[in-house]
Amino acid sequence: MTTPRLELRHASKAFGRVRALGDGSLQLFPGEVHALLGENGAGKSTLVKLLAGVYQPDAGELLVDGFVRRFGNPAEARDAGIAVIYQEPTLFADLSIAENIYMGRQPRDRFGRIRYDEMHREVDALLASLGVSLRAQRLVRGLSIADQQVVEIAKALSLDANVLIMDEPTAALSLPEVERLFAIVRALKERDVAILFITHRLDEVFALTQRMTIMRDGMKVHDALTADMSIDAIVSRMVGRDLDTFYPKADVAPGDVRLAVRNLTREGVFKNVSFDVRAGEIVALAGLVGAGRSEVARAIFGIDPVDGGEVAVAGKKLALGKPAAAVRAGLALVPEDRRAQGLAMELSIARNASLTVLGRLMRHGLISARSESTLAADWGKRLRLKASDLDAPVGTLSGGNQQKVVLGKWLATNPKVLIIDEPTRGIDVGAKAEVYRTLAELVKEGMAVLMISSELPEVLGMADRVLVMHEGRISADIARADANEERVMSAALGAPSPALGRAA
Repeated sequence: MTTPRLELRHASKAFGRVRALGDGSLQLFPGEVHALLGENGAGKSTLVKLLAGVYQPDAGELLVDGFVRRFGNPAEARDAGIAVIYQEPTLFADLSIAENIYMGRQPRDRFGRIRYDEMHREVDALLASLGVSLRAQRLVRGLSIADQQVVEIAKALSLDANVLIMDEPTAALSLPEVERLFAIVRALKERDVAILFITHRLDEVFALTQRMTIMRDGMKVHDALTADMSIDAIVSRMVGRDLDTFYPKADVAPGDVRLAVRNLTREGVFKNVSFDVRAGEIVALAGLVGAGRSEVARAIFGIDPVDGGEVAVAGKKLALGKPAAAVRAGLALVPEDRRAQGLAMELSIARNASLTVLGRLMRHGLISARSESTLAADWGKRLRLKASDLDAPVGTLSGGNQQKVVLGKWLATNPKVLIIDEPTRGIDVGAKAEVYRTLAELVKEGMAVLMISSELPEVLGMADRVLVMHEGRISADIARADANEERVMSAALGAPSPALGRAA
């Protein structure tokens, strides 16, 4: 049997009384893409930092090509051929790609001068081998996250890395960028590089990986071949319980029109956007990044200006460009970036949960702490919020629990229409299931939901209708029964669809 390129055996790591990793075990083989799965807090990040030399294990052992090693720092792990590509690359923006790749080890002549021509030739060849059109002399500033990740991969290869750890590499990428990254990963696999791929997107696991390790509560709970697993089996092991259905979308008879958008236009961004969302209906707004989906949502809510068009909520025309008026009319917007736009990270969980209804909680001009805590506790119970102290800063919560706080904050306004942008971005599978359950309950209660999502399985699993945007226009309106990945992607790329025109 092939010797693992990298192996971690029964590793543990504690920080004071907090045990971050109880039994971390993993085998990475050359020429294989291995998924590391688990909810936030399962111990994945601690395990990765042990492999990368950031932490040293309290117990257990690490083997490289069959030999026991102990890394005292990241440089020692790098010298052993281990490289980590993080979700947000850490490059020097004002240096060139070549200078970033060869930082601290530039080729020099006998007088100590950097041999730029040689460095540029080597980097251009390296980038060409990855199938990308980047050039060595280009500055990093202005590169997309996807291109920065390619630079990080090229840097790892220039260091002769034969173990590549990729931590949520696709979280901020568009679909074409994800496809390019996958092509690069598959090429590295053919070069016998061992790749550890960490993601919350299970469709990526089945598309890219050959083997998986599942963690829960700091422990490895399952190893398997990807081909032998199903989504239900993965989720069950990750969360420690069976989920009857990952996408719990019940059939609800749609009611009256709650949100009516007519010919909404913002020059250069989107044009003549028209659609309806009815009570008891989830309508998904799909499309490639840059198609104008989030911009439409922001315009409906009044954050961004428009050049024309109308919006009506429950039959009443909305004054555009006024978020406060949108809230009074019954609109709620859960934004794409919950940390920057949805939460005040330094404030308590309770205060964040009540920010939209502070006026309701005031007594004689003062906020009632008891009412604030009661409201937060009520919504926390309904949304199954995992928080031991509602007075703790909301920044201490996991991504999934932060998303629940944002949801609770807006649901406290009793909206008629919920607009939710990328509802499960960056949260683990268990938290995703909770968000889907909440959306399903809301539409059963008669709410109208406009959901913007870049995850096709999510769109197909939860939406009653799929509106697809292409270059600022709605290119298709597809009923749930007719929706599939090929049809949605075809419309997202601008191909004509016979389903276009249902929403006038």
